[in-house]
Amino acid sequence: MNTIAAALAAAREKLPGFEARLLLGHVLQQPPVWLLTHDDGVLDEAALRVFNDLIARRHAGEPVAYLLGRREFFGRDFVTAPGVLIPRSETELLVDIALKKLGVDETPRSLEPVSGKSSWGTAAEAGTARNAPQILDLGTGTGCIAITLALECPSAQVTALDASPDALAIAAENARRLNASVHFLRSDWYAAVQGEIFDVIISNPPYIAVADAHLTQGDLRFEPPAALASGADGLDAMRHIIATAPAYLSAHGQLWLEHGYDQAEAVRALLIAAGFVAIEQHRDLAGIVRVSGGVYATAT
Repeated sequence: MNTIAAALAAAREKLPGFEARLLLGHVLQQPPVWLLTHDDGVLDEAALRVFNDLIARRHAGEPVAYLLGRREFFGRDFVTAPGVLIPRSETELLVDIALKKLGVDETPRSLEPVSGKSSWGTAAEAGTARNAPQILDLGTGTGCIAITLALECPSAQVTALDASPDALAIAAENARRLNASVHFLRSDWYAAVQGEIFDVIISNPPYIAVADAHLTQGDLRFEPPAALASGADGLDAMRHIIATAPAYLSAHGQLWLEHGYDQAEAVRALLIAAGFVAIEQHRDLAGIVRVSGGVYATAT
């Protein structure tokens, strides 16, 4: 008999139990915990076929987020799809720091910097003259950063750019579902916002070296290479974003970036070379510096 318990037991020969429960819950449109109290339930043949197909695809390495069509970020579900970078929990640190600088302090996840001092004004203060902080998200992907900032800081005006039409379609869908006000534009980095000025520029750009072996392993094999890799050392996009940012920042405007586990010193040097001051660097929960940023005090 095709019971839930039997189906999960068979799946555990190929996958961790929690992944099997996520996939079967998705098929049955029930939360995974529901399966624990209904393990004697019987699956019909159609449901079993769909479940077995998902198990095979996951066993072959396809990301769970693509199989489910969603990924949680900052407590909200975001639609995901092949061709668009999957939101990651590590990126929540980037959002935490930006929210803190916007004056939204209630999140318990915000951390003090491991280098630099939080001595400069908030972006909310920088945006006072225009009544609302202006935020630019570069390489928005699913829109998880831009949408979260718009929802957590309703006074902000958020613009989000991406070169991928597939990503922009997913981002716009997420904004509709979550009732977030974000202005999405197709753009190669800053190209679509020439002449505009922002109080905060934020980005989780591609930062893996193109020859990095990790790109051929695990979930990364299935994600868009352009959203992951950037040049021989992974820093090509970072160089452009940092060097160009001053032209788009208000007085005391801020730039915040997620970067690779071994790129903190290189990113700090790029920020200094571009004229940024009050530079801060923040560690993730694993103790690795993954977010860096600063203020461009002489921007106009």
